[in-house]
Amino acid sequence: MAEDIKGITVKKADDFSEWYSQLVQKAELADLRYNIKGFVCYMPWAVMSIKKMYDKYEKLLEKNGHLPLIMPSLIPESNFLLEAKHVAGFVPQVFWVTEAGNEKFEERLALRPTSETALYKMYSLWIRSYNDLPFKRYQSCQVWRYEGKATRPFFRAREFHWIEAHNVFATMDDAKKQVLEDMEMTHAMLEQEFSIPIIFFERPQWDKFPGAESTFAADALMESGKVIQLPSTHLLGTNFSKPFNVKYTDKDGTEKLGYITCYGPAISRIYGAMIALLGDDNGLILPFDLAPVQIVIVPVIFKGAREMIIEKCTEVHDMLKDKYAVKLDLRDITAGEKFNEWELKGVPLRIEIGPKDLETGVAVVVNRFTKEKKAVDVNKLKEYVDNVAKNYTNVLKEKKLLAFENLVESCETMDEVKKAIGNGKIACCGFCSIGMDGQKCAEAVEKQITADVRGKKVTEEKHHSSKCVVCGKKAKETVYIAKSY
Repeated sequence: MAEDIKGITVKKADDFSEWYSQLVQKAELADLRYNIKGFVCYMPWAVMSIKKMYDKYEKLLEKNGHLPLIMPSLIPESNFLLEAKHVAGFVPQVFWVTEAGNEKFEERLALRPTSETALYKMYSLWIRSYNDLPFKRYQSCQVWRYEGKATRPFFRAREFHWIEAHNVFATMDDAKKQVLEDMEMTHAMLEQEFSIPIIFFERPQWDKFPGAESTFAADALMESGKVIQLPSTHLLGTNFSKPFNVKYTDKDGTEKLGYITCYGPAISRIYGAMIALLGDDNGLILPFDLAPVQIVIVPVIFKGAREMIIEKCTEVHDMLKDKYAVKLDLRDITAGEKFNEWELKGVPLRIEIGPKDLETGVAVVVNRFTKEKKAVDVNKLKEYVDNVAKNYTNVLKEKKLLAFENLVESCETMDEVKKAIGNGKIACCGFCSIGMDGQKCAEAVEKQITADVRGKKVTEEKHHSSKCVVCGKKAKETVYIAKSY
C-alpha cells in the first residue's frame, strides 16, 4: 500500500457516504479516475474477493442444473423492438453502437443492458422438443446501462458485473418453482456465504422488470438507512416466448409456448453491499472464505532477535500455507503500520510474534471482527486457527442477522413512516394494493417522504394493519417502505 494512504478519518455512523468513499479509496478497492463517467477500475484486492463470489455462485447454479453460456455483447435494435414493454423500460439506458471505422451501420447495435432479447432469439433455435426442457442457462458477464443517477463504485455504475440465468419450462407451475429456487439460492449465497441479511419482496406492479408478469427482489438495509436492491428474479411467463417464438413440440405433437424466468445476481453490487454492511470504522471486514488474504503473519522485530523471529514466523507460515491464504509481511515498515494496513483491508486473522513470544513459545492471534487478542501456544496454533476459521463467518453472519431484525419498524400513519425512515429504519405498514391501483398511494409516499414502496414480503408476514397508511382504505397488503440507492 502507498505510504501516504492512512486510515479512515470519519466514523461510519457519522457520515456513511464519506466513510464508504474513503474505504473504497484507502483499502484500494477501486480507482474512480478513469475518464468516462460511471466507469470504474476495479483493483486487485476487490477483484480477488469478487472472483471467489463468482465461483461460489456459479457452482451453485450448475449444481441446480444451469449450464454456462457466453453471449455476444451487442444486440440488434430490432431484437429490442419485439417486446414493447421491455424496450420502453430499457431504451433510455442503452448505449448504442452506430458505426465502426468509417462505416455507419444500417441498424443500431445495443451494448447489452440485459440479455433477454439476445438469448431468446437463440432459444427459439435451440429449443425444439419437450425433451429439451427444462432449459436452464446462465452467463457471467458485464452489462452497460446509461445510469442517470449519481454513480457510486460497486453500488451504482454504468458498467457492472453480474450473472444472469435464463430458463424455459413447459408449464407456469415449473416456472414458479424456478423463481422459488432463485430465492433459495439468493438466501444461500447472500446470507450464508456473504453475511448479508436480506428481505425478499414481491415488487409492486409499477416497479416490476419491464416485460415481466411478476418481479421478486432482495433488499439489504445499509447503515445509511437506505436499502440496496440485490438479486432479483422475474417470472416472465410467455411475454417473451410469443414475440421471440420460444416454442417446443409436446409429447402429443402440438406446438406450445415455453414459460420463461430470469434471475440476475449483480456480483459487483453484492460486493459493494457486503463491504458497506460489514465494514467498521477501521475498514473492511470480510467473510473468511472471501478474504484475499485470510491470515497475515507480522514479525515484531527488535534488535538482536530479528533472525530468530523471522525464522519462527516462517515456520508458522509454512505450517498454515497449504490450507489458508497466508501472507508473511517482511516489509521494512513498522509493525504498527502493518497492523493498521491489514486491519483496513479486512484480513480475518493476524498473527504476531515478537521476542517475548519466542521466550514463552506463543504467538498472538488477533481476530479482525471480534477484536479478540489471544496468546496461543505455537504447538497448538494450527488447531486454534482451524477452529476460528471454521466459525469466523458464522459469528459474523449471526451478529449481522440479529442487528437486522431491529431495523424494521411497524407504522400506522404517514408521520410514523416518515419518522422511521428519518431514523434509518425500514417502515412496515398497511397498504391498499401493490397492483396498479395502488400506484397513486406509492407516488404520495415518494413525494411526501422521498422513499419507495419496496413491496410485500415473500415469506410469512408477522405485521398486519387494517388500513392503508396513505389513503385510509382497507389494507390488502403489508408493505415495506425505505429510501434506496
